[in-house]
Amino acid sequence: MKKKAIYPGTFDPFTNGHLDVLERALTIFEEVTVLIAENSNKNTLFTVEERMDAIREITIGMDGLHVEVLHDGLLAEYARDVGANAIIRGVRQVKDFEYEFQLSLLNRHLNPDVTTVFLMPNVKYTYIASSIIKEVAMLGGDVSKFVHPSVLSMLHRKRKELKPNTTS
Repeated sequence: MKKKAIYPGTFDPFTNGHLDVLERALTIFEEVTVLIAENSNKNTLFTVEERMDAIREITIGMDGLHVEVLHDGLLAEYARDVGANAIIRGVRQVKDFEYEFQLSLLNRHLNPDVTTVFLMPNVKYTYIASSIIKEVAMLGGDVSKFVHPSVLSMLHRKRKELKPNTTS
């Protein structure tokens, strides 16, 4: 049986912290599916298609990697349906762990065959969150150290769409 994991998230946008966790996961698991959540409770900047395209571009050439979308349903059921035995969660700080720990226990209750694996990103990414990246980028700040160049271009385009009288 292959070691197969799911790395779920909104990824709005996909940051270098996400990439770091993904690269770590690929050293542990033979297959990792980046599962983009189509979460109606979150106000996303990018469409699911834009996020999927960005992740595919950033991760091109990574063996054992798949990018999919979870349109609806439970993560634990999705894991069962695709035969995944692990859920990857990036944890930057204690606050993240408390929330993720609760989700982990719930997922274990819903699907006892799946284990949540917590991975910490490189310390230089521990203070990065997609929400902060979006806010800084939409205000014209430099986020180039925190996202892939293709995501940076997407952020610049989106800023121009939303604030057409800006120069960057």
